[in-house]
Amino acid sequence: MKSLMLVTAVTLFPALAIAAGTHEGGHDEYAMGAPAEASAGDMKTVEVTMRETEEGTMIFEPAELSFVSGETVRLVITNEGELDHEFVMDTVEANAKHKELMARFPEMEHDDPNAVRLQPGETGEILWTFENAGEYEFACLMLGHYESGMHGPLNVTKS
Repeated sequence: MKSLMLVTAVTLFPALAIAAGTHEGGHDEYAMGAPAEASAGDMKTVEVTMRETEEGTMIFEPAELSFVSGETVRLVITNEGELDHEFVMDTVEANAKHKELMARFPEMEHDDPNAVRLQPGETGEILWTFENAGEYEFACLMLGHYESGMHGPLNVTKS
């Protein structure tokens, strides 16, 4: 029995590392910028709402986000829906890989500075400095949510 538990623990260890937020390639660097400190000074606040429509579409409001490189932002994200949702911002490619992992491990939880997972009625924050101009994405990567419309463009323009 002990050997079975050991084999199971060793087999699951990579999944546990992933669930802890250590994804392939790591998130020590983010293409679009870096987490900001609450003491970053003058910071623009952007409110984002997550919810489902009566037709069953899952949406973010606003549907797209734009920032200027060098801008530090407080994203206040509220789940006004009836289901759990998450807000993850990254490159389209990184979100696609992350979504694949979420499909394999649907109960995966993470503690990444570029993401927040919220139950209905909850509000969370992400403090971020957008450093690199480019086209990125924000999305809910929970099983089926992306396919139900829960993603949008995040553009960072040169200052």
